[in-house]
Amino acid sequence: MEQVLNNSVSTDAAAPTKVLLDPSQVVSEKPRSVAEMLLRRIERSAALTAFQFPDESRESGWQTMTWRQVGDQVRYVAAALHSLGLELEDRVGILCSTRIEWILADFGATCAGGATTTIYPNSTPDDCQYILSDSNARVVFAETAEHVDFLLKKRTEMSTLELVVTIDGQRTDDGWVVTLDDFLALGQAYDQEHPNVFFQRIQAIESHHLATLIYTSGTTGRPKGVELIHDCWVFKGKTMAELGLADMNDHHYLWLPLSHSFGKVLQVYQLEVGFPTTVDGRVHKLVENLAVVRPTILAAAPRIFEKVYNRVLSGATETWIKKQIFGWATGVGREVSYRRQQKRKLGVRLSLAYSLATRLVFSKLQARFGGRLRFFVSGSAALSKEIGEFFHGAGLMILEGYGLTETSAASLVNRPESLAFGTVGMPLSGVEVKIDPHDGEILIRGRGVMRAYHNLPETTAEVLGADGWFRTGDIGEFDGAGRLKITDRKKDLIKTSGGKYVAPQKIEGLFKAVCPYVSQIVVHGNGRNFCSALVTLDEDTISTWATEHGLSGLTVAELAKTDQVQALIQKDFDELNGRLARHETVKKFAILSQDFSELTGELTASLKVKRKFVADKHRDILQSFYVDAIHKA
Repeated sequence: MEQVLNNSVSTDAAAPTKVLLDPSQVVSEKPRSVAEMLLRRIERSAALTAFQFPDESRESGWQTMTWRQVGDQVRYVAAALHSLGLELEDRVGILCSTRIEWILADFGATCAGGATTTIYPNSTPDDCQYILSDSNARVVFAETAEHVDFLLKKRTEMSTLELVVTIDGQRTDDGWVVTLDDFLALGQAYDQEHPNVFFQRIQAIESHHLATLIYTSGTTGRPKGVELIHDCWVFKGKTMAELGLADMNDHHYLWLPLSHSFGKVLQVYQLEVGFPTTVDGRVHKLVENLAVVRPTILAAAPRIFEKVYNRVLSGATETWIKKQIFGWATGVGREVSYRRQQKRKLGVRLSLAYSLATRLVFSKLQARFGGRLRFFVSGSAALSKEIGEFFHGAGLMILEGYGLTETSAASLVNRPESLAFGTVGMPLSGVEVKIDPHDGEILIRGRGVMRAYHNLPETTAEVLGADGWFRTGDIGEFDGAGRLKITDRKKDLIKTSGGKYVAPQKIEGLFKAVCPYVSQIVVHGNGRNFCSALVTLDEDTISTWATEHGLSGLTVAELAKTDQVQALIQKDFDELNGRLARHETVKKFAILSQDFSELTGELTASLKVKRKFVADKHRDILQSFYVDAIHKA
């Protein structure tokens, strides 16, 4: 059943009607904190839909919540925290996937003056224990029974943790674990006895107080806690809204991890603009939900676009005629994308061809995303220029942006009127960006920059100067229009034994655009006399290819060893190498038997590849690439 959510008055009959928030007590027109941002949104949009979220008990499968109803629930959470004696900047952990309860817990902690400490739901017990201990968290919201179990096992190692509030788990007899319903009932009772505490605490929150403590997953070592104050998020909400990309009539689909700064910045963007948001972090439901919910805005990491591109490309080559039509349509789309980026007219002939290509090919892709999408936002990692241009040519615009946890996420973004794939656009208003003339490192300054790394003064001093400039660790350059191009991570740059520098991310992005059968690629070659690569296969596309070529029934690990798949991937490397300078070409590669994952250690919680871990794990394979070269030396 089609479900189109507009920002209209909610008619949810089951919703509570009691109003706990008095709009006259909204603190100021110019909020100093995220809590004041929320109160201002409730004042302006009380009866309008704030969120839609899954509810299997309903015929539609969805439940809606107005801003007033959000305020009621948030007040109860905050009151329960007050009853525990939570003070300003005390830490409240959230160990949970993206769902409405995460948002209510976050807003509740914020309005109570606490600092939300985020933990990825798939974190190891050791990482959870470390984050909760390092942050001195007093309360943690834990989603599942499994989360509760390993918190119980680590209980003696977390001396400051007083209470676990579980969403789907069970309470314990000693009261250390309570259910969310128990917690809300506690808050309701406390609020009735202390009706003024909610607003008094919000009025006490200053812009310099800590709002979030986000632990970066990191590609090496222990995660670092990034201290982001309220002013960081107030600033980001305001400056993103000033772009004018969205308004209250838009509909956002939120599935990204809220433990990540990318998800958090989308929360404050919603608070500032007021559009409704569908919340569902179940990745396996993403494609199904998009066709039903039909959002106008969707944010995602590049891996999502790569997977869609691979599936489209794989399906389009099933027959000779499909391959020919798809190839022609893609060529037309790329020409349209190029001309629009250059602000050139299409002309009659190209317009007619594009209309036909849309009808035959691109309309099907647009329908996968609900048919109403105005733009994607891509962040968290580099987006391949070729994949960006493919989607743009197909009538689906991706606005790539750039930022780090340490800069409260969004710092630069492409605008529709000055779109240029291969760049991350221009800085947001109030954000300063410059390039270090000595090594090309990107530096950022502005209100969104972190206060510090938690408990790590020396590490903070290494990246954050007294003048406020933050060293990103990324290498980049500006184009003639003032848009930033990221060339690589400073620490990831490869220097061959011949003294040539190679940017591995550039090569990896190009290969993913060339080869629809690859899931991950890591280019290696630092101190070597040529570059090599480790690749993993995309299970969906390689299985489809195998069926078409008489290899059905083989596992991905078995396919990786076949001569046919080796030749298939070699052909794509040959095409890649034709686009590269000689010192950049990949001379040898190996197909690994399984894809990278967080569970096996190759990926961070935000799905970035841990290059050093991968290189160490497959050291023997990499070393074998260079044996002949060593013997010949």
